[in-house]
Amino acid sequence: MTDRADQTIAALRSTHDYLTAVVHGLASADLARPSGASAWDVSQVLSHLGSGAEISLAVLEGALNASGSPDADFNKSVWGRWDDKSPTERAEDFVAANEALVSRYEGLDAQTRKELTVDLGFLPVAADVATVAGIRLTEFAHHTWDVEVAFDHEAPLLSAATGLLLDQAGPFLNFLGKADALDSRPVRITVHITAPERTFGLEVGDSLKLTDVPDRPDAVLDAPAEWWLRLTTGRHTPAHTPRNVSLTSASLTLDDLRRVFPGF
Repeated sequence: MTDRADQTIAALRSTHDYLTAVVHGLASADLARPSGASAWDVSQVLSHLGSGAEISLAVLEGALNASGSPDADFNKSVWGRWDDKSPTERAEDFVAANEALVSRYEGLDAQTRKELTVDLGFLPVAADVATVAGIRLTEFAHHTWDVEVAFDHEAPLLSAATGLLLDQAGPFLNFLGKADALDSRPVRITVHITAPERTFGLEVGDSLKLTDVPDRPDAVLDAPAEWWLRLTTGRHTPAHTPRNVSLTSASLTLDDLRRVFPGF
């Protein structure tokens, strides 16, 4: 478990450094461009990541100090403060806030990385460091894509995060997706992804779950791994779907899968 925590924290560092370099290259007008998150411009995505870094750091400190997580009023105060920032302040302050969070993770010793548990509030039990850092990595990687796609509609998800995110995607499918979006269920899909290459099953029934490869699939999805991850988080419009994504089926379409995963 410590190895996974180490790898995830290293990925938080590399993705932070990457997005920081992107942000430092943006002009003021760039911050007002529509992002990949339909309701937000680029500065609002950075505001969300910056406020999330502050809250995540407070939650982590609460676990380390055994003082518990901050309450909802704390979260609201953080969001309100970031909402009041100018676009330039959001960009500058995002870098500082996320640096503080990543540095705190990096400062955890091996025993803490292995033994600490964190109550996130929305999971049934307290989570280990690898899981908590992985949830932050998921959010960070996809919102980094939201920023990048404002300038390049063919931008992929960051490769530094893709493999780790694949390993933790399964347990969160029901949080991300809507099994009842399909009229005809159950549906069994063979999913073949590349970079990295893996093959597994996706079952859409009373719930969403990853399975072994089905013997008689209703559909076969072929896609880059980064697009599969973007599919599960709703970043899957036709304009942002690579040409090498295909779904072979007599009864299911890519638009059906898009309805299953409306995004966040």
